[in-house]
Order: sequence, then C-alpha cells, then structure tokens
Amino acid sequence: MTSLPILRGLLHTRSGPLGTELERSPGPSGIGQVPRRLVPEGLMRSACGFCGTGCVLEAHMKDGEAVNIAPRAEGHVNLGRACPKGWEALSVLEAPDRATRPLVRRQGRLRETSWDDAARTFTTEMKAILDKHGPESVAFLSTGQIPMEEMAFLGAFAKFGMGLVHGDGNTRQCMATAVVAHKRSLGFDSPPFTYADFELAKVMVFVGANPCLAHPILWERVLKNPHDPTVVVIDPRRTETAMAATEHLPVAPKGDLALLYLVARRLLELEAVDRDFVAAHTEGFDAFVSFLAELDEQDLLTRTGLPRERIDGLAETIATGERVAFFWTMGVNQSFEGVRVAQAIINICLMTGNIGRPGTGPCSLTGQANAMGSRIFSNTTNLLGGRDFQNPDHRAHVAAELGIPVGRIPAQPSDAYDQILESVLSGRTKALWYIATNPAHSWISQPDFRDVLGRLDLLVVQDMYTTTETAELADIVLPAAGWGEKDGTFINSERRIQRIRKLRKAPGEALADFHIFQLLAEYWGVGDLFREWSSPEAVFDILRRLSGGQPCDFTGIDGYRQLEEAGGIQWPLRPGEKLESHERRLFEDGRFFRPNGRALFEFEAPRKLPEAPCSRYPTTLLTGRGSTSQWHTQTRSSKSEVLRALAPEEAYVEINVTDAKALRVVSGDSVIVRSRRGRVRVKAVVTPAVAPGQVFMPMHYPETNQLTLASFDPYSREPSYKACAVHLESAAGHPREARRPGSRHDRRI
Repeated sequence: MTSLPILRGLLHTRSGPLGTELERSPGPSGIGQVPRRLVPEGLMRSACGFCGTGCVLEAHMKDGEAVNIAPRAEGHVNLGRACPKGWEALSVLEAPDRATRPLVRRQGRLRETSWDDAARTFTTEMKAILDKHGPESVAFLSTGQIPMEEMAFLGAFAKFGMGLVHGDGNTRQCMATAVVAHKRSLGFDSPPFTYADFELAKVMVFVGANPCLAHPILWERVLKNPHDPTVVVIDPRRTETAMAATEHLPVAPKGDLALLYLVARRLLELEAVDRDFVAAHTEGFDAFVSFLAELDEQDLLTRTGLPRERIDGLAETIATGERVAFFWTMGVNQSFEGVRVAQAIINICLMTGNIGRPGTGPCSLTGQANAMGSRIFSNTTNLLGGRDFQNPDHRAHVAAELGIPVGRIPAQPSDAYDQILESVLSGRTKALWYIATNPAHSWISQPDFRDVLGRLDLLVVQDMYTTTETAELADIVLPAAGWGEKDGTFINSERRIQRIRKLRKAPGEALADFHIFQLLAEYWGVGDLFREWSSPEAVFDILRRLSGGQPCDFTGIDGYRQLEEAGGIQWPLRPGEKLESHERRLFEDGRFFRPNGRALFEFEAPRKLPEAPCSRYPTTLLTGRGSTSQWHTQTRSSKSEVLRALAPEEAYVEINVTDAKALRVVSGDSVIVRSRRGRVRVKAVVTPAVAPGQVFMPMHYPETNQLTLASFDPYSREPSYKACAVHLESAAGHPREARRPGSRHDRRI
C-alpha cells in the first residue's frame, strides 16, 4: 500500500510557497508535485469566500503570506467595495480553535491522532458499514463554501470511488427552490441576469429579500442606478431594504404566492402582456390565464393581508415600467411552497417580456459563495455538469470523459437532505460524512435533528474548527484548510466563475479539502481512478470538458490564467466564442433551455400554512439574517473581534411595540419564546419593524432552530424556515436554565 508515502507528499506539499500551484503532470504517486509560482509577491486577487456576491479582494503579500486584505478597486462585481465580512476575511483564519490535527473519538473523547490513523479509521469504519448494510447506508452532506473543484472531487470520490448513492449539500437549505424553479420553467439552473442590471432596471421588485444586510455590495449597485428606479419590497417585516424602498408591501407571512397571482390577474386586465413574446417563446400561457380566472379573489386578498389597491398599484407600476426586474432570495426559497412562488415571479417576467433584456429578469440572489458551483458540479442530485443520473446516455458520456467504467456511476439520483435524515430514522443510513457545514446549528427543528445524529453508527466531520456544534458530536474530525488557504474557483449569483487563491498556509496539519479527498481515495484503494485529478487546475480542466454541450458550457475558457486576466467569466463561454463583454445575459434570443426552446408557465393554487397561529401559539415567528457582520452559524464570523463587535452577542427576538406592551416587556428584558418543538430564553428588542402578531429571530444563533418547524417544499425539498407558530411570555419569574450540550457518545470507536 502506497498510502504513507503519499501522505508524506501531501504534508510536504501543503507547506510549499504561496502564490504557487501544482504542475499538472503528476509525480510517480500522482501527489506531491513540484509547485510553480504563478504570481509575484505584492498583490494577489481572490474572490471572497463568504456570500454569493463574489466580491474580488486583493491581499497584500509579504514574505509569502497575506498581511492584510482590501476590496479590489477595479472589477466587474464589487467596484472597490466590501462588506465587513470581506474586510475581516483573513482574521477568521487565525482563531485558536482551528482544527490542526485529526481527531478520533476513543473512550468517549475526541483525541488527537495522525492522518494515517484517521484515514485508516475512516476507511475501515465506512467499509464495514457499507459491507454490512449496502451502498445506501452511508451518505455525505456538503456545502456551498468550498471550491467547485473540491465539490466535484468529493462527489466523484464518494459516488464513483466509495460507491455511495446518496449525497446532498447545505445548498438544499438556501438555493434548491430557485434551482427547481429555473429547471422547471426555463429548462436549466440558469439565473439569466448580470449585476449591471441593478444599475439599469427602472422598476425593481424585491420579494423576500433584504440585500441591505444579506447582499450589501449589490445594494450599493442599486444606489448607483442613475434612472431613479421605483423600488418595491414585498416582505412581512419592515426590513432595512424596505425602509429605503419607494414602497413597502407588508404581505402577511407566506402570502407572497397569492399576492403574485393577484398581480398577474391585474396585469391581464391592464393588457400589459407582451403577446408577441409569449406566443413566440413560451408555452402554457392560456392554461395560466384560465387558472388565474378560477382563483377566488377574496381568498387571495385574505392571504395577502393587503388592501386590493396596494396590489393593483404594484401591477400598474410593473405594467408601465420600461425595464422591470424581480429579485428574490431566502424569503421565497425557504418556504413550503417556494418553488411555486419563484415560478410566479418567473411567470410575471415571461408574460410582460421582462427577461433577456438589460435591466430585466427574474433574478435569484445566491446565498453561499459557491452555491452555484456546488449545484452544477457536486454530483449530488444531478450528475456532473447538470446531467441526469437516470439518463444512460449521460452516464455513458461522463464515464467516457473520466475514463471510468460506466457501472461505477449510480443510475439513480440522491435523496434530498431531509430524506437522507429520514433514512437514518428508518435504519437505512448508518453513517454521515459532513464537509464544511454545521447542521447541528443550522438544520431546521434542532430537537429532531439531534435525535437523528444520536442514531448513527458513525459521524465524520471535516471542518476548519473543532468547536462547531457538529464537530463536537463527531467520531472523526478531519482538519481542513479554509478559504484563503487553498486554490480553486467559485461561481457567483450572476454565473461568474472566479478564482480563489491560497494566501496563507493552513495551520498545523490541516489540509485543503481537495487533498483530504485525494488522500482518502488512496486509502480507499481507488487512487488510480483519480490520477488525472492531480490539482485544482487539472480538475477545472476536467469540469471544463464535462460542461461541453450543456447550458453551462465553459469550454471556451482557457484555464485559470484567462479567468484571472478577465476578472472572472460568466458561463456560458463556448468554444471559439470571444469574450466581447464582461456582462452577458441569458435568453437574449428568446430561446430557453427546455427541449422545445420555450419557457413554461407552471402554477398551483396556494396551500395552507403548515403551522398557522392558534390560541395556544398565537404569534408567527419569522427568521432571517440579523446583520451584515454575521454569517450563517457564525462558525467563521464569530472568530473576528471586529465582526463580533458589530453584532449583538446574545440571541434576541424582535417584538412589535403593541405586543411588547401586552407582555409588559421593554427592550433588553428576557422573554421566553416557545414552539411545539422547544423553548428558548432570549432578549427582547421592541421595534415597529415587525407587525403585531409577528416576531423575528436571526438565524445566526443556535436558539432559533430550537423552535422552527420541519416543513419542506414538495418539489425542492427545501426547509420552510420562515414561518411557524410560537408563544411569547416575559421571562420574569422563570429561572434561567443551564444549557445542556447534546451528546450521542456512550460508546464509540
């Protein structure tokens, strides 16, 4: 077995000079190649590793290490700006709780060990479970935070090497709804817009989106719009974006689908339909018109909680708008009927011809830095390049491109995230492998999730830090390098493929996820299968080939160097195409990615809230981002002293002034928030930003998902984080309870 020499090569390579990249030609083992310097010391550019905006940052290098970082003055994305997270991107790498050596749980405790021992333990334990229980007994759950090349390597190793069937990612928690809506309506996961549209639109409608906090650099581009645009925000809360908008429509929680159908009906009455576009480029419009006519108007109005004239006013604004763009994010996606809401947005754009032109379009804003790269190339619910596991021609094509036996490719897609967890409860799945994600904080309805983890035979966590809620429950912890400590590419919200660069060495023995997958493939005995996967750039070339003929075709990109010279390139860029513009939209020719080239009107009547308020739980809990300085579970952002200072330290709940008076609480008081899943004690923030009968809690605190309801969209399987029923009371007289960390270890390896 050659594993130990390969391991020595990896540990040697990881400490090589920065600003380097491995030569494509492999050494005798395929690992540990001689690095070559790509850029001189001075400035090194890298796309940011936090959100899906894709800001370009410049690191100032000294003695081979990044000493500080700032937004790049030029560029096509952030135009010299960065949010607080971008400015602090390096500081979060210096935390004392970084994972620096592998950990294996023995006698109930996680203990430091060698990579050799950790890799052998991983292989032995996983193979034993697979041999006993079959290929569906192990699943991996990944992220949109690691580069596209690493995502592809993980999915290929897990499915073609280990023989797994199931694997999903935490992009299921944010972008799955938009993906399914795009696929069903437009034929592919294909956001058509470009960031220039923020400055070109004359009417901008934000649905369930708060870019002031969630995408502040994109909001800066809204502020640069010279056309004095009408900005409308559809959101139950009076968010920061709503406060800055021309008009705020405070729709009732999850009343957005009814509102959009009413807008579509009014657009028909106003004869605001682009009949030529609809006839030439769409199908299903007549059925959509009939569907709208059959809906009960009073029922729709009741669901919205808005007066008819407010909705008619929005329709008239759209009807008279020269260039209308809709933007949405988690307020739409994280819903029990989010796919239909996203499709309702797409339907309005189609019927009015607001797609494929500058300043128009249905624009889904991405959450994570590489959510799109993971969606197309993670090998989870679709085969590499957006292909179909169930299509034998697609399997044969991928097998031929990779030079592997076609029988190694599963003939079925993966279960979705929630279905994988259900299979743990049913006894089918015995082991989970988590990569760069912290679901013991972020997954919906935490009491149920902790029960799921407690039933596993093996939990492997691969992450930057040892102190995440999930890592603390693991049997094996594999220490991973983070953003700024490895190379690769991300794809941002506007389909722009951008480089990320290694700016520092990872601490201790931490390895890039890429090299961890490389190492585990060798220990698993399938290293020969991945000899061509010798470096991130070599994998980029593989993915470039695999993109050929697909809507996401980027075979026209000539490697990393062209990406750097161009400052990122939007797909598609096909062979022979010249990069004539840095801002390119989809569907300018009116041809969509469905087999007949037409976009589809798809629709469904609104459904009831899975958990409506009642006498026992009379209040609706809303969730979302709390500040620009916090990121998801705060795994990284909490490591920065600056970012911590910019955000509330303790969990809080926003309460309307009227409700606070009834509870006899003021800002700063402790309150008990209780749902059918659990109860938490948090601070009250009294504000008119939330309506009476509603409260809001940021997702960044572990308390929030003690309350949320495990409800899912039937098409995207995305969790519905945004609305559940709760009860509030003053905490006065309630003793403070000690927090009890979850434990699942009365036995172990």
